[in-house]
Amino acid sequence: MTRWPRPLRRRPMETLAIGLIALGFLMLFQPFLLEFYTYSFVTLLTGTVMFIVVTKFPD
Repeated sequence: MTRWPRPLRRRPMETLAIGLIALGFLMLFQPFLLEFYTYSFVTLLTGTVMFIVVTKFPD
C-alpha cells in the first residue's frame, strides 16, 4: 500500500477544514464588513463538505 503525501493525510486536512468552519462562523457573526457576511455561508459550507470528505482519508 502506498502512503499518501503528508499534507494530504487526514489530520492536517481535518485541521484545515475545522479552520474553515471557524472562519465561516467568525465571518457570519462580525458586524463590520458586508463582504465577510456575504461569503460566510459559502465558507461554512466548504469547510463542512471538506470535513465530511476528509474523514474518509487514511491516517
